[in-house]
Amino acid sequence: MPVYEDPIDGVRLDAGALLRWTTSVVQRLGAPGDIAADVAELLIASDLRGIASHGTARLPQYAKLAEAGVMDPAGRPVLERGKPALSLFDAQNGFGHHAGRVAIDHAIERAGEAGTAIAVVRNSNHYGIAGWYAMRAASAGMIGMSLTNTSPLVAPTRARVSMLGTNPIAVAAPAGKYGMLVLDMATSTIPRGRIEVAARRGEPLPIGWAIGSDGSPATTPELALSGSLQPLGGEESTAGYKGYGLSLIVELFTGILAGAAFGPNIIGLFSTAGKSDLGQFYMAIDPGAIGDTNAFVSRLEQLIDQLIDAPLIPDAPGPVLYPGQPEAERAQKQQRDGIVIDREHYDSLLSIAERFAIALPDAL
Repeated sequence: MPVYEDPIDGVRLDAGALLRWTTSVVQRLGAPGDIAADVAELLIASDLRGIASHGTARLPQYAKLAEAGVMDPAGRPVLERGKPALSLFDAQNGFGHHAGRVAIDHAIERAGEAGTAIAVVRNSNHYGIAGWYAMRAASAGMIGMSLTNTSPLVAPTRARVSMLGTNPIAVAAPAGKYGMLVLDMATSTIPRGRIEVAARRGEPLPIGWAIGSDGSPATTPELALSGSLQPLGGEESTAGYKGYGLSLIVELFTGILAGAAFGPNIIGLFSTAGKSDLGQFYMAIDPGAIGDTNAFVSRLEQLIDQLIDAPLIPDAPGPVLYPGQPEAERAQKQQRDGIVIDREHYDSLLSIAERFAIALPDAL
């Protein structure tokens, strides 16, 4: 489980003020108010949960794509075809955040009728944290799942070139007194954004996270960014082939199923050479279709009770955690005290503020 600590040179900003500012910036890029609200909500949710790689730090890249004309900030998803429990949307090359919100809401509505429903999306763009969409289903009392393919950043086991994306998997479910169980993970050892954060903070990398362009272990962010990420598990000797397999399955459910770009055919991350055409997958399952929803939640609560009460290894830093717990605690703290971002992230927001003449909220 991740441990979230404030950057040493961090700047603290009020979450509500940053949300309003972000909404204004996205509107300035050409997005209508409702689309801008979806994008801003997702970016702030990421910052609140401590996932700095997928929050407002991405605004400069989104601006670059919009200004180059390779993403349509006003694009709205269109339902193309499907059956009651499986639908296909064309995101119209718009913000992935908005297309994803529309698609998961569609799946939730259909699952209320059919018990379970899937919506897949093609012709999409970067959509922020996968967990947000799964959590939206959990907030509706359902089990939610969200997958996306991404630009090729990960070398398959035994390869030294990037062929697949970090291809995250997110699942969330209502968990009673624990709020939600939320698994939100990349199928690489680490998201590329975490390497970028390490570069901004001057942090070294452990062996197993990435390889250089020659295939040797990368121990600095610079070597990693010029090479490839490793699949979850790292090298073959530590079962990295399992992460490779999971990434491939995400590709099956996203790019392949939705008819989007896939694998090495996706353009580089935030490249202006052409549109991203990402594929995304959203699923909602209604436990109430086969039993009592409250009983489902109680069983999940009981399991988490048992997990956190498990006997600990020597020198354990604390009790067993459940997926989503550190992020939820971080979000609660930062919603109350303000979001802390590192200095380079803050400077990038200042630059955006100056370009669009939209004053950044004062630091707390």
